[in-house]
This record gives sequence, structure tokens and C-alpha cells, in this order.
Amino acid sequence: MQILVTGEQMKQLDQATIQTMGIPSLVLMERAALAVFDCLKQHFSLKKTLVVCGSGNNGADGMAVARLLHLAGYSVDLYLAGNPASFTEEMKIQWQAAENYQVSIVNNCRFSEYTTIVDALFGVGLSRELSGKYQTLVDAINASGVPVLAVDIPSGIHAGTGQVMGTAVRAAETVTFAYRKLGISLYPGTVYAGNVQVKDVGIYGASEGIYALDKEAISWLPARDPGGNKGTFGKVLLIAGSRNMSGAAYFSSKAALVSGAGMVRILTDESNRTILQQQFPEAMLSVYDSSMQHEKLADVLKKAMQWADVIAIGPGLSTSKPAEDLLQMVLTFRQSKPIVMDADALNLLAKRKDLQSQCDASCILTPHMGEMSRLADCTIGDLKAHPQEAMETLYRQCPCTLIMKDARTWIRTADGVYYLNLTGNHGMATAGSGDVLCGITAGLLAQGMRSSQAAPFAAWLHGLAGDHAAQEKGARSMTASDILSGLCVQLQMLDRKIARKEDTGENNYEK
Repeated sequence: MQILVTGEQMKQLDQATIQTMGIPSLVLMERAALAVFDCLKQHFSLKKTLVVCGSGNNGADGMAVARLLHLAGYSVDLYLAGNPASFTEEMKIQWQAAENYQVSIVNNCRFSEYTTIVDALFGVGLSRELSGKYQTLVDAINASGVPVLAVDIPSGIHAGTGQVMGTAVRAAETVTFAYRKLGISLYPGTVYAGNVQVKDVGIYGASEGIYALDKEAISWLPARDPGGNKGTFGKVLLIAGSRNMSGAAYFSSKAALVSGAGMVRILTDESNRTILQQQFPEAMLSVYDSSMQHEKLADVLKKAMQWADVIAIGPGLSTSKPAEDLLQMVLTFRQSKPIVMDADALNLLAKRKDLQSQCDASCILTPHMGEMSRLADCTIGDLKAHPQEAMETLYRQCPCTLIMKDARTWIRTADGVYYLNLTGNHGMATAGSGDVLCGITAGLLAQGMRSSQAAPFAAWLHGLAGDHAAQEKGARSMTASDILSGLCVQLQMLDRKIARKEDTGENNYEK
């Protein structure tokens, strides 16, 4: 698991390493430069390299990189864009070292003459928009078409929000130090950063930040009992679909079963009976009629809920009166069973604010940005600018786990831990994709995963499935069915990795 930090957090960690741990700044700088140097040798043409430096410590990192390239016999030029009067102490030392080793320094250059450009103009401390000569410089670098390696963060990207500060360098690769920065994990910063490599330079101790799952998350996947039966792996009730709207019920229920749940029952409108029986015979079916009396509807729902270990409600449900009654009864009858609320259940929850207080830590809400804006009574612009604030606001009204779906999906667990999901792609912005996520979440809960793990793991796994679908079909053409196919492949791959770890005797499961 990775920790994502803001620029301010990174500066505090850097200072703690220097002042508390006693590691000199120049030692950290040399390690950073060596990491960049190694990346340049592996991935870039070094026939003729230009290192563009600012006046601060990011520029000092760049100076050290240029020195290393020069001493290794590569053709390299240094271009100082910053003002010598503004040099930090480290920059003064690196500048003097570059002069002592006779590194080539240029005052004017044609960027297109180089095979690689190293961006060491501004680091994580940038807080103002680039303008004037810096804006012109960055635009010229981008216009050159020369591959760029960014040092720590592309110049012009805000380290905390990922926003473009007037203009920003478009890098092919970014080497960032100690921890991945939040700004190159969010859009649009992640696009400008290109491929990101996180390199250990000797800075440790981050205890706060946003978490992001990586391949080590397979330790969260519930173990399978070789002697188990279909009841062992959990029973999911999907309350989904409305009159002649069966697709969402199909995608969410199939995703739950594919994710490893032992049994799935769909509770849906009578009109969907035939098509779901034909389309998805593996699922059990309970039906109701929209004209059914309240007491009869309650009896049908209670029976289905008593059977289930986990309940998911909302995909394709509509916001009709029967749907509203179903949501209210689920919250009333659930007896602390985990609930996943998606799609129309969220629209109903936004409409019925009185129901929000009935949600608790065992509930998971999966809103997209439009649904979240209605739940939290704010604009989508506010959500994008201040996602954590909006999630905190909703939590005070509705104390549960949140999966806020967007190009980068945010997760806030009921115990206050934040995750940012880094898997997935724009091809997943397709009908039925959210229904698949709902089903995955329910399927993981049914197998015994805690809500605090099921929510971030489901988003991560959903994104991996989408990435596989994009590779197979192309992001433009992929559908929710392709994501389901990708889910099968990804789970198979994860299970193989688990088996290999078991064969080598590694402790694979976190209890």
C-alpha cells in the first residue's frame, strides 16, 4: 500500500529527516539525483540532454543530475532559468560543483536540438501560477516534442490538488522521491506526470496521508475454504431493476457471483422475471409487483433479507414509491447486515434526508459525482475542488463508508481513513460499469471482508478489471460486459499470486 502526500507534508518529512534524523540535505539530494540518473539511462536517449533548473532545491537536484551525466561521459547542457539572487544554500553548492566540474552551461538554447530534457524548474512547493518568462519557457519545452523527465513533479502542477498552475510541463516520466505526491495522482496532474516512479532516497516516517492500494493488497482477499460449500462463501441479495429495466440487476448480481460470493438472489419487478431467468440462470429470483400492497411487499422483502448475509440495493431500481418503500424497509429490517447502496437508492436517500441517519458503519454508499452532489448538497465543482471536505460533510449526516466515483475514485471508510484509487481508465465511463462495482463490493462483503477493506479493494479490483478490458477491446469500445470479463481474469491472476506465495511459505493473509 502506498501513501500519497501533499507538497506541504513532503516538506515536513524532508525537514524531519534532516533535523531529527541528522541526514544532511545534500546527502538526500545526491540520492535523488542518482535515482533520476538511473532512470535516464534506462528509459531515455542521452545523445544530447538539457537540464532546465530553477533557483530552489528542485533546481539543485537538477544541477546534481547534470553533474552525474557529465562525469559519466554524456553530452549534457545546463540551462539556468532561475535567478542566482534567489539561490537556496543547496543550490549555491550544486552550482559551484557544476562549475568546478566544468559542466556545460548555456544561456540560450533550441529545445528541439536535444534528445531529452530534464525538468528541474519547480518542485512541490509551487503555490502560484506560472507567468511571464516561466510560462513562455514551459510552453516552449512542451512545443519542442522532446521527451521530458520531470524531477519529483512536473513544473506547474500543484502538489496537493493536481491542478495546472497556469501552464505545466508535460513529462513522459516523473521520478518522485520517497512518496508519491497527491498532485501527480489526481487529474489532470497524473496526465502531465506520465509514467511515475517512486524512488527511495532515505526519507521515511509518513503516518498521515491518502492511501492507495497496490499489488500487496492481494493479502486482503478472503481465503477460500477448500472444504467449503456455496453457503460458506456468502449469500448476496440484490434489490435491483425496475419495470422492463433488467440490465443493472444482471450486471450487479453477476459481478457479485464472479467476485466469489456463493449465492446471489435478485429481488426485482415481476416484468424482469423471464429475461433474468434466461440471461442469468445462476441467480435465484424473487419478484414483486408495483401494485402490491405494502404489507405483502414487506413480507417478500423480509423473507429475502432473512436469507441473505449482505444486501445491495439501487441499481436500476427507479425512484418510484415502491422503490422508496423498499429502501426504507431495508434500513428498518436489516438487523446490522452490511448494505451497499448504489444508483437510485442514493437518489432516494438524497430525497429522504431522514433516512440518512439510519446508515451506519456497516453501510457502503457508492455515488458518482452527480449523486454525491445531491447527497452532500453541493456542486460538482465543489466536489472536484474539495473532495475530502464534501465527504466529511456527508459523513456527519450519514455515518457510513463512501466510494465517490470519478476519474479518480475517492474512498472514505467509516473510521475516517481515506483512499484514492489509482487503477482504471476513461473507458469505464460506460453504462453498467457502476453496477459492476456495486456487485463486486457486495460479493467481497459476503465472503467476510470488512467494509473498511471491501470498499477500497472493490474500487481497486474494479479498476484492474477495466484496465484489462481496455487492453483487450480498447478504451473507446469497451462495455460493462468487458469489465466483467476482465474481472474474471484479474481474480484468476490474483489467486495464482496467492497460490505462489503459499507455495513459498509466505504469510499471505491479514486477519
